[in-house]
Amino acid sequence: MKQRTVIITGANSGIGKATAHRFAKEGHILVMACRSPERSRQAWDEVKATSKNDQVELMQLDMASFDSIRKFSKTFREKYNILDVLIHNAGYFEHGSSYRLSENGIELTFATNVAGPYLLTMELLDMLKQSDDARILMAGSNIIKHFFNPKLEINLSNLRGENPNDPKYRVYDYYRDSKMALLMITKKMADSFSDKGIAVNMLQINGATMSKESVAKLTPGYRIVARIQNLFFRPPEFMANHYYVICTDDAFKGITGELINHKQEIMEKAEENPGAKEQMIQLATASRCPVYAYNREVQDKIWSLCEKMTE
Repeated sequence: MKQRTVIITGANSGIGKATAHRFAKEGHILVMACRSPERSRQAWDEVKATSKNDQVELMQLDMASFDSIRKFSKTFREKYNILDVLIHNAGYFEHGSSYRLSENGIELTFATNVAGPYLLTMELLDMLKQSDDARILMAGSNIIKHFFNPKLEINLSNLRGENPNDPKYRVYDYYRDSKMALLMITKKMADSFSDKGIAVNMLQINGATMSKESVAKLTPGYRIVARIQNLFFRPPEFMANHYYVICTDDAFKGITGELINHKQEIMEKAEENPGAKEQMIQLATASRCPVYAYNREVQDKIWSLCEKMTE
């Protein structure tokens, strides 16, 4: 087995923590990149103790803060000479929250879920180039199924506080848009990095049981919904196994720019003008990727937006 140097963002709970356990257990060099080292120390201690791996490090990283991302990247470059696997697992989705801006003046969902992963990847690009099998994996969501609606587009008009009191604001909509934007960034990165030997893919997550800590952050109404969902969702280890396989297995070597489902299948581009049968397949299965994700013009627009935001 090849020992890899791995970064997992948001590795202190849920799927991120389960993935950290898996990589540490398999003997890889692991950096658990977490927003709050104090609240993450217990998870770090647990991963080290369970795996008996002394090459597990906890480092502070706030994906909504560009200063934090640059500081983390600088520290990582000083300590390590290579990066084989970068898993963008951290994300922001706080049910019922109001419109919020990051410290850089960017809508918090987009800052954390799109601009942050873009900047961290670019900051660590030279480290990824040192690997002979570099792999980047984005955490996606089946929420992008909304984009099977041909009239739906990503709303890019209120990402800088243009309308903070928008009565139609819903964090759900911004989270949905952020996951589609991240998929578009994934495809754009795959094209841009194709000559560098760096694979970039996204795993579509259909849900996982939420930790008590995550449930506690929700508003009372959404807490009830989350507890009901937990009765039906698979444990975090299920998706963590997919993270591990996609980032290490030879079966995924050289595969890039793809959306991968919970069966480890590459999802196909949906039909542009689907009939009734195809529409049923789109909504009822995890085998199709919305046509909108392949829109090069929007991909370029989001890429350019991330460039400007992170300058």
